[in-house]
Amino acid sequence: MWCSSTNSIALTAYTYLTIFDLFSLVTCLISYWVMMKKPSPVYSFGFERFEVLAVFASTVLAQLGALFILKESVERFLEQPEIHTGRLLVGTFVALFFNLFTMLSIKNKPFAYVSEAASTSWLQEHVADLSRSICGIIPGLSSIFLPRMNPFVLIDIAGALALCITYMLIEINNYFAVDTASAIAIALMTFGTMYPMSVYSGKVLLQTTPPHVIGQLDKLLREVSTLDGVLEVRNEHFWTLGFGTLAGSVHVRIRRDANEQMVLAHVTNRLYTLVSTLTVQIFKDDWIRPTLSSVPIANNILNLSDHHIIPMPSLKAADNLNPVTSTPAKPSSPPPEFSFNTPGKNVSPVILLNTQTKPYGLGFNHGSAPYNSVLSQGLGIPGMGAAQGFRTGFANVPSRYGTNARGQPRP
Repeated sequence: MWCSSTNSIALTAYTYLTIFDLFSLVTCLISYWVMMKKPSPVYSFGFERFEVLAVFASTVLAQLGALFILKESVERFLEQPEIHTGRLLVGTFVALFFNLFTMLSIKNKPFAYVSEAASTSWLQEHVADLSRSICGIIPGLSSIFLPRMNPFVLIDIAGALALCITYMLIEINNYFAVDTASAIAIALMTFGTMYPMSVYSGKVLLQTTPPHVIGQLDKLLREVSTLDGVLEVRNEHFWTLGFGTLAGSVHVRIRRDANEQMVLAHVTNRLYTLVSTLTVQIFKDDWIRPTLSSVPIANNILNLSDHHIIPMPSLKAADNLNPVTSTPAKPSSPPPEFSFNTPGKNVSPVILLNTQTKPYGLGFNHGSAPYNSVLSQGLGIPGMGAAQGFRTGFANVPSRYGTNARGQPRP
């Protein structure tokens, strides 16, 4: 009502800070409610993120109000209305008193933590430079101005000072445009003060790792990796659960002979100094010594069954073979894959009987006699036909083999 009666947009911008103070009181009530609540199955990590969400919403609303003031101020530059100063100065001191009382009389844990943990605003940096110059002349003021002032108190004092300057210039020279300039200055100060807090609380909501603890976490993880029995630390993830509360999870691979409970106790003891809510997954090394039974052996040599089918040379191509070199007689045919009639790609299977363990040799006569006739001449029996046959690649096969005309196994 006072802003409407004075027609001052600068006082309206300063009133938005009062609305922000009301939101900070609501955040303080949420903080006390969170302290009384305990974790539930639905919210296993507790309700601390409600504080973060309240701070983020309050700061974002304050920035939206500042953007609204900037838009209205641009419109007022085109057509500047007359400002009534009757309640301008009174409204300034009432708002300043309410803002300082709200920020200094109540211990607001969420905003106190955010104001210290977030990066400094441009207003704080400029005031810090000015404070160093003043403290160089008057050292007793270092406890008040250094290392940096409370951003909320700073913006309340700066806004009130801008309104006092506006009141004096309008009363002396009727310079109404200074009211619009003061509104823009208050809006910029509000946006610059709230933006770092919004960024910090937004990163907490996104479960990112705080930058100021990354070095300490790396040091603790290196210490954990050197513990007795620990082989590897992987899948580590640490994030800020709430203001001042760090949560994390990590997987630890240990030796097969290590004590799981002992390693878990040591890892938790090391990380608990920094991470209050910690989940550690311990699992033993899955490396297994290879045994003979687990090594794949071709054709299952160790576990031969009664019948095994192996590829044999094609008998249909026997008419085209040279009796001396076992190579194709026609130059137009493709070259053989192996010499001495050893099995290639296009071969037919032959059934083997696993009843003999003594190796036998196999010889082939000169000519193109069929395979069953070769066995009928006794060349498959040891000592017979060895002088007439050629050595083949099947001399060391640990079975007696052969087929009749119908492909049935020979006894």
